[in-house]
Amino acid sequence: MRYFYDTEFIEDGSTIDLLSIGIVAEDGREFYAQTIRAQNYKKNPELCRHDWVRKNVLPHLDDTGMAKADLVAAVLEFCDSYKYDRPEFWGWYSAYDHVALCQLFGTMMDLPTGWPMYTRDLQQWCDQIGMHPPEQDKDQHHALADARWNRKLWLVLNHYATSQGARE
Repeated sequence: MRYFYDTEFIEDGSTIDLLSIGIVAEDGREFYAQTIRAQNYKKNPELCRHDWVRKNVLPHLDDTGMAKADLVAAVLEFCDSYKYDRPEFWGWYSAYDHVALCQLFGTMMDLPTGWPMYTRDLQQWCDQIGMHPPEQDKDQHHALADARWNRKLWLVLNHYATSQGARE
């Protein structure tokens, strides 16, 4: 099962602090959650050391937040390998997103059985085939909106690749 996802986070060069995650499954299911820590930043934006995050991410957060254990359980249920087959993750500039996803479970070595230790990157695929992606809409940097955009982009890229006789 392909999963198109995005995370929003704050990083300081040594720590990635997850704020929200959005996942869209290829079968159309969607998942979105925010962390409790995201609520701390939303209520106290001065704690966020990055103006960019204050301007582009915090406005998309609402008043909900999940404890880490609840978030992990919800992601595991959404991406259940037994119910939906082995996951294949896709993202846009996804290196940090992959780290944020892995850190939900501890380290990369703690990922659930059958989960890949990498995320396939749509930006790299665009570069590889020389395609400029379409612009994102006004909800850019909302994790679920970005995950939806990732799915749409994958469909465009896959159509292009299959029409050219090549795939992924």
